Amino acid sequence: MSPIALLGRIWLVLILIFLYAPILVMAAMSFNASPFYQLPFEYSSKWYSDMAGNEQIVTAAIRSVLIACAVTVIATAIGTAASVALFRYEFRGKKLLQALLFPPIAIPWLITGTAMLVFFFTIGIGRGTPAVIIGHVALALPYVIVTVTARLSSFDVTLEEAARSMGAGAWTVLRRVTLPWIAPGIVAGALFAFAVSFDQFVVSYFLSKPGDSTLPVLIYTAIRKGFTPEINAISTIIIAISMAVMFLAARYSKFGGDR
Repeated sequence: MSPIALLGRIWLVLILIFLYAPILVMAAMSFNASPFYQLPFEYSSKWYSDMAGNEQIVTAAIRSVLIACAVTVIATAIGTAASVALFRYEFRGKKLLQALLFPPIAIPWLITGTAMLVFFFTIGIGRGTPAVIIGHVALALPYVIVTVTARLSSFDVTLEEAARSMGAGAWTVLRRVTLPWIAPGIVAGALFAFAVSFDQFVVSYFLSKPGDSTLPVLIYTAIRKGFTPEINAISTIIIAISMAVMFLAARYSKFGGDR
């Protein structure tokens, strides 16, 4: 092995250590019996039991999952329809509309959350779960549209023309030709939408009612009041589930390439 290749591998290992070492330490400390992270390490599942019995954490986790699922369904449906429309049709203002998809991704979420809070109070919605869902959908839509549009860019329109020439209607073409082709992009967009919603703190913090928090907001509040290893436990579970989903998606989905 050449020195450059060896240096590259060492650099890659260092980057992976930098990224994952804090996560591994946090996961390990969730099994430490000491609430103050004292060493030597003493194994205990106490914090997972305490977490399961903590009504606030369980309620916030369930609320976050339900909100994320609702956001995923809404954002994926609207985003996929918008992507297909932008791909198929030419209309005045199309370029401007496409350009407006990126500011929600680039604008700091602090500004977005403040603007949404003012807007929702102005139109009478106020704070609460409906406002949180609408806010998360607005944030997730650009990710879905960009992901599905990227998949559509490799789509051969002659497949739709061939289906129409054989008598297929517009709905049949969409259901039997277009959607199966862009399905990997739709799945990727849905995963993005779920992650954006479930992990969203700033907008949730501004739009949630007191006592009706999502899990990220509850974790932030708990850290401010006094950190407990129960937070390590719930964070470890979330990371484990996220990694499992990613591995399964990578294992059983082509995503435009070989397995």
